[in-house]
Amino acid sequence: MSKEGVLQIPSLKGKVSDAEWQTRVDLAACYRLVEMYGMADMIANHISARVPGEEGTYLINAYGLMYEEITASSLLKVDHHGNIITKPDFGTLNYGINKAGAVIHSAVHHARPEVGCVIHTHSWASMAVSSLECGLLPLTQTAMRFFKISYHDYQGVVLDEAEQESLCKDLGNSEAMILRNHGALTVGRTIGEAFNWMHRLELSCRAQLGAMACNTPLAKVSQKVLEETWNNYQPGTRRPYGVMEWPALLRKLDRTDTSYRN
Repeated sequence: MSKEGVLQIPSLKGKVSDAEWQTRVDLAACYRLVEMYGMADMIANHISARVPGEEGTYLINAYGLMYEEITASSLLKVDHHGNIITKPDFGTLNYGINKAGAVIHSAVHHARPEVGCVIHTHSWASMAVSSLECGLLPLTQTAMRFFKISYHDYQGVVLDEAEQESLCKDLGNSEAMILRNHGALTVGRTIGEAFNWMHRLELSCRAQLGAMACNTPLAKVSQKVLEETWNNYQPGTRRPYGVMEWPALLRKLDRTDTSYRN
């Protein structure tokens, strides 16, 4: 099953539709990029992507794999109830889905049919900001993109499906949400768009913590400018996120390790 610490998983290329295979490749790339940019938490957390052309199904990581070893063929296909439809042969490891991941991602995909990808992280920066009463502050131009970010109060480890309703209600139509005392969540119509939102949210959290650590008064921006800046980042104002960035990010990965494409 493994060779020199690398899991040997049979390729699904040619065994799934071309559209699903491309989504698998992009999703595996997203896992690698989250690891590369310092937002991974070993085997914890999840990134999911809707399966094109299949109603009520999405792809997600198997619980037990590090982000750096996830490949297109290692992803699980599940339905909106968290039931596994297809999974690769993990041998004696027999990895399955994490319950919390199924609860969160199933809820968002079901409530937001326009969403193609959901990313949830426990980075040190997002966890720190999630624990602050003030939440994310619009201190920088990047953070102003999240001027109207959503918040969801902590209710314990997300294992109870009863939390799905309040989770989706709090997210609303937003692209990003701070899970208080927990971490962060972003969504996008594409995988590239969702990653772009998460990358910028992570930068915003790190910048805020850096500024607050200086123990000096923080510069404030007027409400008018905050509103105008936030509006500049809205879908009706600019091109969709990820259109230009995603191909460049894939090239970045390919220069170091192409195994995510397997």
